[in-house]
Amino acid sequence: MTPSRSYLLKALHEWITDNDMAPHIAVDTQVQGVMVPDQFMREEQLILNVSYSAVKDLVMDQDGVSFNARFGGVPTNVFLPLPAILAIYARENGQGMGFGMEPGAEMLIAEDNGPTEPPPDKPKLAIAKEKPRLKVVK
Repeated sequence: MTPSRSYLLKALHEWITDNDMAPHIAVDTQVQGVMVPDQFMREEQLILNVSYSAVKDLVMDQDGVSFNARFGGVPTNVFLPLPAILAIYARENGQGMGFGMEPGAEMLIAEDNGPTEPPPDKPKLAIAKEKPRLKVVK
């Protein structure tokens, strides 16, 4: 079966647009094949406005999402392979959908041979010792 991500992207983009909202796409810039301006490749994730008023020649197909947009006034061709797309949502209310990693997509993540640092320790959550109580509000 063909992956469902491209179909879901198109449907959600149409739904968000039909409701007069601005669709935004969250992108993992570390996935191979992502084509955005170099200054944005340093970021691990990027949020792009893909409304018809923000981009031209928008194409969503089985290969990915491509469009022309201006970054700092400079026209740029953008290509986002499907595995790089993490979510699509409406800017105004956050409604949309996040996507998990599809089988085989981990092979598309660009390798970084630079030095790695261990992730910082996560803070531990304090656990309440009292039982939760409900209060009647009239």
